[in-house]
Order: sequence, then C-alpha cells, then structure tokens
Amino acid sequence: MEMVNAGWLSILPPIIAIGLALITKEVLSSLMLGIVSGAVIYVCVGGFGPLTIFDAVFGTMVEKMGENASVLLFLALLGALVAVVTMAGGSKAYGDWAASKIKNKAGAQLATSILGIFIFIDDYFNCLTVGTVMRPVTDKYKVSRAKLAYIIDSTAAPVCIIAPISSWAATIASTMQSSGIQDGMGTLVATIPYNLYALLTIAMVVLVSLKKLDFGPMARFERQAELGLESREVDPADAKDDFDGMEISEKGTVLDLLIPIGGLIVATILAMLYTGGLFTGGASNIVEAFGNTDAFMSLVYGGFVAIIIAFLTFVPRKVLGFRQFMGGLTVGFKSMIAADTILVLAWTISGMCRELLNTEGFVAGVVQNNQFALTFLPAIIFLIAAGMSFALGTSWGTFMMLIPIVIAIFGGETGGLMIPTLAATLAGSVFGDHCSPISDSTIMSSTGAGVRHIDHVSTQIPYALLVAGCSFVGYLMCVFTTNVFVILGVALALFLVCIFLLHNVSAKHMAEAQQEIK
Repeated sequence: MEMVNAGWLSILPPIIAIGLALITKEVLSSLMLGIVSGAVIYVCVGGFGPLTIFDAVFGTMVEKMGENASVLLFLALLGALVAVVTMAGGSKAYGDWAASKIKNKAGAQLATSILGIFIFIDDYFNCLTVGTVMRPVTDKYKVSRAKLAYIIDSTAAPVCIIAPISSWAATIASTMQSSGIQDGMGTLVATIPYNLYALLTIAMVVLVSLKKLDFGPMARFERQAELGLESREVDPADAKDDFDGMEISEKGTVLDLLIPIGGLIVATILAMLYTGGLFTGGASNIVEAFGNTDAFMSLVYGGFVAIIIAFLTFVPRKVLGFRQFMGGLTVGFKSMIAADTILVLAWTISGMCRELLNTEGFVAGVVQNNQFALTFLPAIIFLIAAGMSFALGTSWGTFMMLIPIVIAIFGGETGGLMIPTLAATLAGSVFGDHCSPISDSTIMSSTGAGVRHIDHVSTQIPYALLVAGCSFVGYLMCVFTTNVFVILGVALALFLVCIFLLHNVSAKHMAEAQQEIK
C-alpha cells in the first residue's frame, strides 16, 4: 500500500491508543481503536475508498506478523520451556534454594537486578529469562509483581544500549557508519558516559533494590504485596498465571531449572555467532559476528535447543513422563497467546504510523525545518526522541531515523556537541520505549513478571519520568559545558535529591491514608 503524508494527524493513532489504555486500564480494545483510527486517517487523507480501511488494518497486521514471526515463535518456545520447567519442579526447587541463600527482600531485588544486568546480549532475551528465573524468589520475599516487572524492564533496554557487545550496539554502530561516521563502534562507546537516562536508570534500580525508596503507585503495590493483598487476577498480560494449578513434580531439583535455562543462554549466544557468520566464514571475529547476527532467529534456535535439553533432562530420569512433558509444551504455547496478541496489535499500530501515515517523515521534517541553537540541541533531541519512541513504541525505529539527521546537522564531525547529541538521541529513544504501553519490551516485561500490563505501565512511568527529568536537566548543561563529569554529576545529584523527596512525600501520604482508615 502507498504511503500518504498525514502531517500531525499521523501521531493521533498512538496517542489515542495510549490515552485510552491509561484511562480504561484495558489494553487490547485501546490498541484496536488506535489501529482503526489510523486506518480511517489513512483513507481520509489519501482519498481512498472506505473498504481500504480493511486493507490498511489487516494488510498491515499480516505483514507485521510475517516480519516478526521469529519473535512470536520464540515466545511460544519460551512459554513451553517455562511450563515444563515449572512442572518438573525446577522453579520451586530454585525458589526454595534461593530463599535459603537470599535472606531478605532487598537481597531478592538486588539479585534480580544483577541477573538483568548480566544478561545484556538482547532485551527480549533479558525480559523473559529474568522473570522466569527470579519470580519464585521475589514472590517468596513479597516483592510485588509490578516491582519485579520494573526491575526487569529497567535492566533490559537501558543496559543493552550501553553494552558494546549486544544486538543493540551492532545496530547502532552500523547505523552510524552508514550515516557517515567512520568508526561507528568507537563513537557508540564514546556516547556511553553521556547516556544519562540509561546510567541513571541502572542507578535507580540498584538504589530502590537496596533501600525502600518507592513512591507513587509502586509504593501502594509494594504495600499490598507485603500484606498479601496484591491482586493476581488473570489478565491478558498475566500469561504465566496459566501455570497455577499445574501438578508439580516432587522430584525436581535446582539443576532442573539451571540446566535448561543455562542451555538456553549458551545455545542463544552460539546461535547469534552462527547467524552472524562466525562458523560459516561470513565474519572474521566475534565482534563482527555480533554485528551481523539475526538476534530473533538466534533466540528461536536457542529456545528449541533448550526444550530438547529439558526433554533429555526430565524424561529419562522420570521427573516427567513423556505425555506430561508434551502436555506441558501445549500449556506453555497457550500461555503466550495473550502476550502475542498484544504484540501483534502493537506492531500493527507502529507499522501503520511508520509505513502508511509517514510519522517518521513528519517528525524528521519538524527537526530539520527548525533551526534550534546547537547548544540546546542535546536537550531538544532528547525530548523529540522520547516523544517519538513513546508514541511508536520502538526505540530502534526512533534512533535509526534520528541518528542520520543528527550526524547530518554536524556534518559527520565527532567533536564538540556531536557525541552528547547522539547520546541524547539514544537516551530519549530508550526512555520513550521504556514507558510506552505499546513497546515490545514493556509488554514482555509484564509477561515475564506475571503482572497485569497496565499495572506495570502505571507504576513504571513515574520512575521513568523522574530519571528522564534529571537527564533533561543534564543535557541542558551542554549549553555551558560538554564536560561529561559536570553533566553526569549534575544529573546524578538532582536525581538523588528528587528520589528522596518523592519517597518522603509518598510515605507521608501513605501514613495519613492508613491513619484515616484506622
């Protein structure tokens, strides 16, 4: 289908979807209405017949499902793996073991954070693996599912974007090089100290894990979890609750979790090297292989190998019978249907904006046709990237579109404000993606934690906004200096002051509310 230039109307569909989701607390219908509104705008602007609405909706949906079939397949395989590991008693055994080693709630949260940071190869892999491994432990110490989802989400994209060896780094470096930068990877490494949002997000995760500094809706969810009152009703994004009530084997051990999950990690990394050409002559070294890799197909290969490993681990030892194992696979496949549905709808609305309504072209035109003072450019680009990423639900699509514009503005020169501006582009892209209800990683963090999707979004946004506000102030410092120590120091100091103030205000309100109840 041909693209039309819808101008400012091109940003309405995601705004409608996100606004309705936040108001109604219902994701599926909100996304559907956003998609339909996009199709109506497309037909009206393009002057097409009314039946074109069906082509725009279902044509885009089928196309996006085809492009992302490997993601859907990986989710099904991972759901199956989680189901059989749970049935084998591996998750329960690991939870019991971890509970004996981890002595308190802070330890459970910190262990989750460390695992999330450790799995930096790919954000999809991170979101679902960390949730699978750590959920029994965080449940044991009454960490709310919303808090678990926040930790998972905040150690996914914010970590991947500053990890030199990751699917993200490879994409960013290649985009920079194709846009005129000679050393893409070196430039990416240079942006890391200036990526304020990623660095402050990681700092915040560690801080709220070690200290009880929750505020906003998260404080309420944490209080409910501590009192055993946290809502666990089934929701489209709460797929793993489908495992509740399954018969759990009494023969399971910690190794029945570690071996399949370890196999998944090793197999996925080897698959990334394979699809990147390391074993077939297409790449001369590991870094080049990671740069050429097909991350999504690698996840599929890793998931399939992990299921085979699980079969060989459980069935011969009679931890699970053959029929039980195959039945568990079916339960796991079904558990991911709801999450897959949300992803397909999110991809559809994003694809409609990008490929039919030319949202990216509209944003690019706004940037190029407004001559901002260069010293303000890092702060301005941060806001533009954040807004675009939030509306489209994709950080990759955002930074891949904005990086060439930024490089063109500076003529390819990497000195002065070029590095801070590129860093602000990446930071803003991650911020918008981090808290967008239609972002892939946000959806999968909800799925991995087993929390209602809208609960994850509503509790995470205040945390993300705090970090983003401090990051914006840091980028404003570029008006006076590009010294990274000054910029990062100002942002960090402001962040520490704000989080303690917000926590104290939230604690005061909670105490007043409890007093009124009494």
